[in-house]
Amino acid sequence: MAFSPVRLNHAVLFVADLERAVRFYREILGMEVVTREPRANAAFLRLPRSGNHHDLGLFGVGTAGGPKRRGAIGLYHLAWQVDTIDELADARRVLAHAGALSGQSSHGATKSLYGADPDGNEFEIMWMLPRDAWGDFEHTATVEHLDLVASAKAQHAHEVFGFVGGQLHTRRGRRRRRGCPSRPPPPPPAAAAAPGPRTARAGPPASPRRARPSAA
Repeated sequence: MAFSPVRLNHAVLFVADLERAVRFYREILGMEVVTREPRANAAFLRLPRSGNHHDLGLFGVGTAGGPKRRGAIGLYHLAWQVDTIDELADARRVLAHAGALSGQSSHGATKSLYGADPDGNEFEIMWMLPRDAWGDFEHTATVEHLDLVASAKAQHAHEVFGFVGGQLHTRRGRRRRRGCPSRPPPPPPAAAAAPGPRTARAGPPASPRRARPSAA
């Protein structure tokens, strides 16, 4: 017998230096400190557009436990979602500038950046394609190189036209095949003029006949 939670609500991390970790998540992910618990050497942070009480808890435990070792049994990373691919591109610039960017991948329906905080806790910044653009990715989770520029161009094309079921839908609802330029329908052929009543063509005027002389 199972129960079904609604969603993952928040994450909690042990960190060596609480203030260093708070500074990282505030400056890089734009989080705000909701509250602190001095007795536990803890801080609770929230994303600015979140309706949650807090999205991340940080507990300072000093260096006794040693640095986090990648590949050890336990949590691999946390994934933070952004709303648009343009925000994902912005996130890449911020992470690269801070020296916190460690990789980027395309997983089909999601496009992801990877980084790590000062304690080695890894995280993912991800953007998800609109549901109607998943296509074959709905039942796959590939790991491919992420070309962020190409993905952004494809998404902007989707926002203008809309890819549904391998075909392209314009905002006006007309369907056409992907990759075909949009053209207005050709005008209907002009109706042939109905024939009118026939009129006799005027010929050259008849030359007058000369009277023949009568026999005497």
